Amino acid sequence: MDVGHGRIETRNLTTREALVGYSDWPGLAQVFEVGRHVMTKKTGIERAEVVYGVTSLSSKRATPGRVLELVRGHWAIENKSHWVRDVTFDEDRSQVRCGNIPQVMAALRNTAIGLLRWAGHTNIAAACRRLAAQPAQALALIGIEFEN
Repeated sequence: MDVGHGRIETRNLTTREALVGYSDWPGLAQVFEVGRHVMTKKTGIERAEVVYGVTSLSSKRATPGRVLELVRGHWAIENKSHWVRDVTFDEDRSQVRCGNIPQVMAALRNTAIGLLRWAGHTNIAAACRRLAAQPAQALALIGIEFEN
């Protein structure tokens, strides 16, 4: 059970090896079911959901507790990369749709986020605003020295 962000959340995870050898899914070692029960403390509203997944990790390499850790760890990636791309770089409203350009732009955004994190910035939006006003500092992140 976790308490935070105004919610009380209880999770349970069940793993099975039942589909190993039965399914054509490459590398399938386990299937899992994650059940979540969430109650919003302020309103008392409750919701429940069930999600399913597959993993190539055997039951010896990943117990149900470890699989749950990995599933929850996915959200760290979502919050540190995808959310930043969506909100700070407004990626969802991008009108770039042709050829490989969407993938190239995503790679450029990821590179910018990675460089900013490498430089020690934790607030990517604030760093972008600051560096937009000081392009010489932004160029220094990629090794380009610029003199006015």
